[in-house]
Amino acid sequence: MELGLRGRTAVVTGGSLGIGRAIARKLAQEGVAVAIVARDASRLDAAAAEIARETNARCIAIPADLTDAAQLEAAMAAAQAGLGSIDILVNNAGATPMGRIGGTPDEVWMKSINLKLMGYMRCARILTPPMRARRWGRVINIIGRSGHQPRPNYITGSAVNASLLSFTLALAAECAPDNVLVTGVNPGPIATPRWDTVVAQGAADMGRSAEAENAAAVASVALGRVGTPEECSGLVAFLCSDRAGFITGTNIDIDGGGTRCI
Repeated sequence: MELGLRGRTAVVTGGSLGIGRAIARKLAQEGVAVAIVARDASRLDAAAAEIARETNARCIAIPADLTDAAQLEAAMAAAQAGLGSIDILVNNAGATPMGRIGGTPDEVWMKSINLKLMGYMRCARILTPPMRARRWGRVINIIGRSGHQPRPNYITGSAVNASLLSFTLALAAECAPDNVLVTGVNPGPIATPRWDTVVAQGAADMGRSAEAENAAAVASVALGRVGTPEECSGLVAFLCSDRAGFITGTNIDIDGGGTRCI
């Protein structure tokens, strides 16, 4: 399907691995020039080089720790300097560890809030005003289904994700009059290095093997399997296109039917 994205520009945070990398690759395949942002400079450079080689699109690497407001601002400035006006922002950087309230110190809460909630907000605060001035833009927030299916052993992530569900809808309402569309995407179990970490942490909390923890997660999915990063990236590319021009202010689950709340 031709999505009409050729010539657009995008920033993808957390773009060196997993879902973020798959999104950056998919956008590049659609002819989008992409800036990927992450902390690990060597891994980021390798990802950018691979995406550019595979797609013949421009992909630049911008290393930054997005928990640091100054580094985040510098990264957004570098993306604008390297690509010009940014049309698409995919907020994806943010991995909150598993943990219950008694075993989760303030430092973990604050790191998670600064990276994911504040990181998403700061990127949007910088990039949406020029989008609104041009009357075209897309913000896709990769959040997670724990925001509306909270778990006691993922209490920090559940709270931060719930905040981002609300943030997404509020930002969408503000930006809609200027044709800047804001949508949340909630992945369920997706086969990435991040998922392996979540499984290991969950297994330790439940006192069982990683294999048993993964099997329990799969059993909660109606389709009976873990998803792939590409099953997320295709939806994100569609949401970035004019084919999705009447979709904003909503959160979409990609979880194989695992979310059963109304």
